Amino acid sequence: MTISQAEPALAASRDGGVYEALRARLHGSLTLPGDPGYDERRRVFNAMIDRRPAAIAHCADTDDVVTVVNVGRQNGIPLSVRGGGHGVSGHCVVDDGLMIDLTPMKGIEVDVDRRVATAQPGLRLGEFVLATERFGLVSPTGTVSDTGLAGLTLGAGFGYLNGRFGLAIDNLVGAEVVTADGNVLHASADEHPDLFWALRGGSGNFGVVTAFELRLHPLPQVLGGMLIHPFPRAAEVLRFYRDAAAAAPDDLTLYAALLTAPDGNQAVGIVACWCGEMGEGERVLAPIRAFGPPIADMIQPMPYSTMNTLTDAAIPPGARHYWKQNLLRELTDDAIDTIIDHVGQVPSPRTVVLIDHVHGAASQVASEATAFPHRDTPHGLVMLSMWDDPADDQTNIGWTRSLAAATRPFATGGAYVNESWDEKPRAAFGANYDRLVQVKNRYDPANLFRHNTNISPTGEA
Repeated sequence: MTISQAEPALAASRDGGVYEALRARLHGSLTLPGDPGYDERRRVFNAMIDRRPAAIAHCADTDDVVTVVNVGRQNGIPLSVRGGGHGVSGHCVVDDGLMIDLTPMKGIEVDVDRRVATAQPGLRLGEFVLATERFGLVSPTGTVSDTGLAGLTLGAGFGYLNGRFGLAIDNLVGAEVVTADGNVLHASADEHPDLFWALRGGSGNFGVVTAFELRLHPLPQVLGGMLIHPFPRAAEVLRFYRDAAAAAPDDLTLYAALLTAPDGNQAVGIVACWCGEMGEGERVLAPIRAFGPPIADMIQPMPYSTMNTLTDAAIPPGARHYWKQNLLRELTDDAIDTIIDHVGQVPSPRTVVLIDHVHGAASQVASEATAFPHRDTPHGLVMLSMWDDPADDQTNIGWTRSLAAATRPFATGGAYVNESWDEKPRAAFGANYDRLVQVKNRYDPANLFRHNTNISPTGEA
């Protein structure tokens, strides 16, 4: 099954003049169907996404983005925006429309004195972390280094450092934004504060961010890695994990993972990341490492850039992906048993089920302080179904939906937009949705930026 988000076939009736004129104006380049590299450049992280843009504009700078936005608006061409292309739903590529490809824009400047990095939207998390870590500084990111910095940050940005430093959006101090009318604005707490509020969790609904200003923190290394336990002990391990996570200090973030090990046996893991003083970390982690005991203990001191790659091999680009997520009110015994029962019947050995950990600084921000509202859920259940054969689509999608439905009684009804496939916007934005509509009315009243978990302007269905 191929996932395609069809738009009216505008490109089929439009002559090539618009695109040839656009090609001549770009500092970057333009790829059209039939051009060398077209199929490679329209390809994204999720192999289920097979859409064919009418043109792909590879933007070299902010001026290119302004040009493409104006061309799309003036000619009624659907637009999509690609940062890292890692979004599982594939919103960044649109059939018969114009893709704004930001991947060439990988510049970064680190102001050591201010402890702020100004980063362009084509950067992947791994690239960003390596660039700031040279100065002994980090900013919270996600947990897969291939993820795009732009999409992660605009959606909220969960990861291993959230307990101490907050979400990625909590560290965004400013942004350069190309809005639907082609203007370039600087959004911060002092300039266009309504737009700045909406960008922090609004997921690309309000314009194209061409520079992110992110607060940095000193962090020479972390104490982290995975503890592996046999699957028959999963119930005991997850109950222990729940209690350890609830008691964890802000410097410690704990994830749980249910997966199939390389030897073909199912297993349950606890992923730990300590970002405080190393001696204290050894003391805090000692009882977690002793529990069981685990069949493998891979926890050790490492740079954050290494910690950021630990799950890369388990969540690769090029597989077929279908993801769901439930934000859990609490990780009850019944919820644990339900998860284990379903994982025991998982159809694909590539599938991973994660339980993340929201606490500390990430949970201490008021739900209305940023567009991201889900600050009071201690765990998210993330169902990452992955497989290779298109013939297995329905089986794997059905299993994922079944687990999501079975665990819904334990959930809040909200959704984290970066890990959602087909959840509704109100689930993603919760009580902040109506306020986001007002910001949309001001900056994108015609809904030019609609290939996302869309916040529709007033009057539009």
